[in-house]
Amino acid sequence: MRRDWSIQEIARLAGTTSRTLRHYDDIGLLPPSRIAHNGYRHYDSAALVRLQRILLLRELGLGLTQIADVLGPATGSVTQGAEQREARALETHLALLREEQTRLARQIASVETTITALRGGENLMAENMFDGFDHTRHREEVEERWGAKAYADSDSWWRGMTDAERADWQQRVSDLGRDWVAAAESGIDPASTEAQELARRHVEWLTGIPGTPAAAARRAQGPDASVKAYVIGLGEMYVADPRFGANYATSSGGTHGAEFVRDALRVYAEGNL
Repeated sequence: MRRDWSIQEIARLAGTTSRTLRHYDDIGLLPPSRIAHNGYRHYDSAALVRLQRILLLRELGLGLTQIADVLGPATGSVTQGAEQREARALETHLALLREEQTRLARQIASVETTITALRGGENLMAENMFDGFDHTRHREEVEERWGAKAYADSDSWWRGMTDAERADWQQRVSDLGRDWVAAAESGIDPASTEAQELARRHVEWLTGIPGTPAAAARRAQGPDASVKAYVIGLGEMYVADPRFGANYATSSGGTHGAEFVRDALRVYAEGNL
């Protein structure tokens, strides 16, 4: 007899909630394999594989509608052909995860080397400090969002910096992220003076990156409705896209930190931009 799992078991194992799984069922994304006499949903191995793919695609920043388009209808099929197709799809996911794992491992090693050098009073080796920080990996995304000129301007700016300037910029980004996380964990209101000062620093940082709408507005020396929309949109992206939301992850996990940044940026943008 093929085993299945109750909705409560799957929610616990997958780190999600029964409510989320019921929602996936309601929209046709992940129907249960069967419904017991007591009304509880149960899921078999094919459903578990589909749920794993859903969660992987969510990690890549796709919305539920996009995920449904990628996965197609849930047939519940467990034929050998279906299993082979699922395996090939998961191999693609695995390759992406391993690529990200390698990049993060390089970043970790780079930062550890810098810490060791700083604590030991050693000379910093610039050629080792930015391994894994490949700013060109998001080229297509930047060009799609803001145009080829935006990427060209920011790329020229980055390449024109000295090693020391790049290190200072990375430190500024790191300090800002650390302060955002500390503020989110402290429980202060996103509209508070402290949070709004962080939002001001954040927007000031954005205006220093050539190619962004924020930088263009600074050159124009005045508020710009497009900048307001840009800042608010970035805040929303921090919550929706795990790649960026991870920069503001608090010790409690989830998207709480990114949501705090989003809310503070919205308040600042609506009052100042």
